[in-house]
Amino acid sequence: MLLMIPLIAMQFSNEVVWTLSDFVIAGTLLFGTGLSYTLITRKSGQTIYRIAIGVALFTGLLLIWVNLAVGLIGSENNPVNLLYFGVIILGIIGSLIARFRSRGMQTTMFAMGLTQTMITVIALIGGFYQSPPSTVLHIIGINGFFITLFVLSALLFRYAAKGDKSAI
Repeated sequence: MLLMIPLIAMQFSNEVVWTLSDFVIAGTLLFGTGLSYTLITRKSGQTIYRIAIGVALFTGLLLIWVNLAVGLIGSENNPVNLLYFGVIILGIIGSLIARFRSRGMQTTMFAMGLTQTMITVIALIGGFYQSPPSTVLHIIGINGFFITLFVLSALLFRYAAKGDKSAI
């Protein structure tokens, strides 16, 4: 249903221009995120754990989506945007190592937030705020948004770990 929005918008505006590959990528991301949520949370009875997973997956999905669509620094073609895929890879590897247990997921989410912070510092020191349409405020704001969501997820996992006897 979500993919109907850009399809309909394309009929009424020249500013929304999606190709078939855009729809395939978006559909794959949405399906993959939903499937991941279902598989990861199916055995957990903890509501807080489910919320933490939801925040983590939503943040990862949004980070990929925005980065592919318009880029976080400059345009989507700016090579420095490739660094953000490192955040996602870190999340995947960390989650697998943690076996999706609350304590390990907490550490993974904090690490993702720290990595996002390091990318922000690199972008500012490297002068990437001079790449239109980026500004210092834009780079700090958008990255701060994602950092906040990763830290929120980490704190939710910390809270979930207190009630999880199998947490490592």
